[in-house]
Amino acid sequence: MTALTRKNLRPEGPRLSRDDWLNAAFTAVVEGGFDNLRVLIIAKALQVTRGSFYWHFSDHAELQVQLLERWRSQQVAVEAQLQAHVLSDPTQDLEHVLDEALALDGPKLENVRFELALRGLGRRDAQVAKLLVEVDAIRMRLFEAKFLRLTGDQKKASELAALFYLTVVGCYQALSRPTNPPQLKSHLKHLIKSYLIDQQAR
Repeated sequence: MTALTRKNLRPEGPRLSRDDWLNAAFTAVVEGGFDNLRVLIIAKALQVTRGSFYWHFSDHAELQVQLLERWRSQQVAVEAQLQAHVLSDPTQDLEHVLDEALALDGPKLENVRFELALRGLGRRDAQVAKLLVEVDAIRMRLFEAKFLRLTGDQKKASELAALFYLTVVGCYQALSRPTNPPQLKSHLKHLIKSYLIDQQAR
């Protein structure tokens, strides 16, 4: 779509920003998965016509690409912060990573629900699958580095990192439900800490 065409489609009143649309798109996915990522649904949520959308995006595909790229950039930034946050005690260092991974209140819970929907999409979309492989690899490098500090053994660190990640992803499935048994998160954290962290420090 040309710039001239986009200009002709400019909506009346204050124009929404690109981030307004991406934020609304993110919420649509959190609430209904990627089948809910539709221009009409998002425009209705924003209480505007589709004209505002075409000012920022050429089509639905571009919206999805930019939404996923923003998500990828956010995940890279989070992992970089965790990598830079190094506690002197390797056990406490890993406990901090676990606390951050399972801090699923408010916006962080929405991020988890978005990621679960994205992983569902990745089962049928090769490009999305490739993106998830990239993000998973970044996370695994972080976990391996943290476990290597604890164990001093590269092979063991790689294996424990894989188990740690699989367990955290399983926790996401359990903790993203609308309702959970009381103390479920603390119970899961205790299991992970006991079997995957504390036992390696002995």
